[in-house]
Amino acid sequence: MDQVVDDARAGSPAGPLSRVLRAAAPHAWFLEDEVAGLAEHVRPGAVCLDVGAEYGLYTWTLAGLVGPTGHVHAVEPQPGPSSFVDATRRFLRAGNVTVHRTALGAASGGGVLALPRRRLLPVHGRAFLTTGADGLGSNAEFAHHEDVPVAVTTLDELVVGLGLERLDLVKVDIEGAEARLLQGAGATLARFRPALMLELEDRHLARFGTTVARVVGELEAAGHTAHSWDRDQGWVPRRPDDGRRNVLFLPR
Repeated sequence: MDQVVDDARAGSPAGPLSRVLRAAAPHAWFLEDEVAGLAEHVRPGAVCLDVGAEYGLYTWTLAGLVGPTGHVHAVEPQPGPSSFVDATRRFLRAGNVTVHRTALGAASGGGVLALPRRRLLPVHGRAFLTTGADGLGSNAEFAHHEDVPVAVTTLDELVVGLGLERLDLVKVDIEGAEARLLQGAGATLARFRPALMLELEDRHLARFGTTVARVVGELEAAGHTAHSWDRDQGWVPRRPDDGRRNVLFLPR
């Protein structure tokens, strides 16, 4: 079976890069361990969303896994990172990747990203959509922030606009606004029942008035089971005290 899957992935321009990223994940500080475990739940032909794609580490991992018959939609509202992912897409000639320069939230319209700076350098990985947030929260550690106007849509509207007929996995890393994204994703989750991989940290969620326990509880009540990645055991049922910030929710 594994050979059949590998054959189906052959020919994807992102294949070699995907294999390098997955092999390096347990050892490289700039890669999250969970990258190594994506192959277990992303098969050839899958359609995935990478929300909060930043510079595309998950985008290219997923693009290699879905192969030439699948597709990855990279959603990144920040001009610099989204342009970088799109330039990489053109360089690799990766026709199975589309970049969307928009933020996803609870409702569509306009919004503002708070982009922190450290020693005048932008910290793209800590930018967040301010709609619904109570102040800077965990980002108060940064002395300077830049307001970046962005377009905002909902996951439901994006999926309808793209005319998707399947959706297998949605990865979301948007610095605490994950619960707000879920508020605009009800129709999509009910129709496609995708796996959800969410970065959840209390320090970021607090500025949106929620907690890890609440988000996990609501998704479990909606029919998902929460899992964490273990280097030795793979995906295992999540313990409330396991300290892992990335949680994989699988539909029951």
